[in-house]
Amino acid sequence: MSDADRIRLDRRSLLRAGAVAGLAFAASSAARRALADNAPLKIGIIGAGHIGSTVGSLWVKAGHPVLFSSRHPDELTAMVQGLGSLAKSGTVAEAIDFGDVVFIAVPYMAYPQIGKDYGSKLSGKVVLDAGNATERRDGSELATEAKEEGIGVTSAKYLPGARIVRAFNSMSYKYFASEANRPGDRMAIPIAGDDKEALTIASTLVHDAGFDPVVIGGLARAKDFQQGAPLYGVQLTAPEMRQKADALK
Repeated sequence: MSDADRIRLDRRSLLRAGAVAGLAFAASSAARRALADNAPLKIGIIGAGHIGSTVGSLWVKAGHPVLFSSRHPDELTAMVQGLGSLAKSGTVAEAIDFGDVVFIAVPYMAYPQIGKDYGSKLSGKVVLDAGNATERRDGSELATEAKEEGIGVTSAKYLPGARIVRAFNSMSYKYFASEANRPGDRMAIPIAGDDKEALTIASTLVHDAGFDPVVIGGLARAKDFQQGAPLYGVQLTAPEMRQKADALK
């Protein structure tokens, strides 16, 4: 049985249970397609560095078509060829147009420009946001804003209209590569967002990448797993993460 077939069987179990990590699944068209019909979601990835390439590769292995993008898409040819027919490369605009879901995995200093250049295309899209703001790389002004306002709220400011879910930002890409679909209890991935359907879809994709999604709350609570926060950089199972998240309320 292939990895994609096993994931489809796991999805059926999740659908019968009616929830992932305590999140009730909405009866939306995208969620029905992804869960009830066990159909893949097209994913456009902005940024094909460590996080984008690692998580995107996990989605390809799970059976999702993925378009990886960067400023130099020709440099991604070898990677996508190695992943097979479900993987493509292109420009940022092409990735956004391609994706039922968009995954952003670029340095945080690029967010204001992404919003200016592609805000209209991203409006209404489900966007998984894996960016982290660091002073050394992204500048003190942006890093301070993300720290004081909360990074989820800050992302929503620069990407207005996007249906943002914070995900895949709390660990190094090395853990995503090594711990995906591990035997026994899966590693938990905290997520946060204000849109119920977007959270449903994000939960599905976290599961398909090989992890257990744990919904921490709305975008304001994404601060609990941004860099330096209690849920950042900790390798926990879903029950352990829920317990630690509840203690922070």
